[in-house]
Amino acid sequence: MKTLILKEIDDLIFGSLGIIVFISFFVGGVVAIQTALNIDNPLIPKYLVGFATRQSVILEFAPTFTSIIMAGKVGSYITSSIGTMRVTEQIDALEVMGINALNYLVFPKIIALMLYPFIIAIAMYLGIFGGWVAAVFGNYSTSAEFVQGIQVDFKDFHVIYAFTKTIIFAFILATIPAFYGFYMKGGALEVGKASTTSFVWTSVVIIIVNYIITQMMLG
Repeated sequence: MKTLILKEIDDLIFGSLGIIVFISFFVGGVVAIQTALNIDNPLIPKYLVGFATRQSVILEFAPTFTSIIMAGKVGSYITSSIGTMRVTEQIDALEVMGINALNYLVFPKIIALMLYPFIIAIAMYLGIFGGWVAAVFGNYSTSAEFVQGIQVDFKDFHVIYAFTKTIIFAFILATIPAFYGFYMKGGALEVGKASTTSFVWTSVVIIIVNYIITQMMLG
């Protein structure tokens, strides 16, 4: 079981770092540029670029936007890998040997994705850093003004809120795709259909849960 968990951490967590780093950096940059372009009034302080970037990245872009992307990458991988085992009767073979196939296949994925908040922490940092790079090198704000915006009116609870969402999203990312893979019927064509369906429903559930948690914790 330990070997299985380490393999899932490698596949699901480390395997996703590249795309998360790339997306977070550029999304942060886009948020900073759009904010700067929308507050061209001289009466509005320039540090609001940093403030808006921090708020957008920590509250929404890092936890929610990243999770929807992960639903496509990680969710499809989980559904297709378990679905292929179902099609090739490997799951039936496990059950014949007296192994609890559901526990054997799904539990390591749930444990591995409990490390998902570490990815989101990196996404938060890189999103804000990307915003700083875009704002400073694009001459939308000075470095000092951007950093002042990051520091102004900072609330610890917003980070707690973001990581609370992240842990729940991680559980959703592990369970819904696994459900569609484990209980699928048919052949190789159905594996592709199951992957698409699992991505759609994982994304829908993440968006609905995001609304409910936001209403409960920030409303």
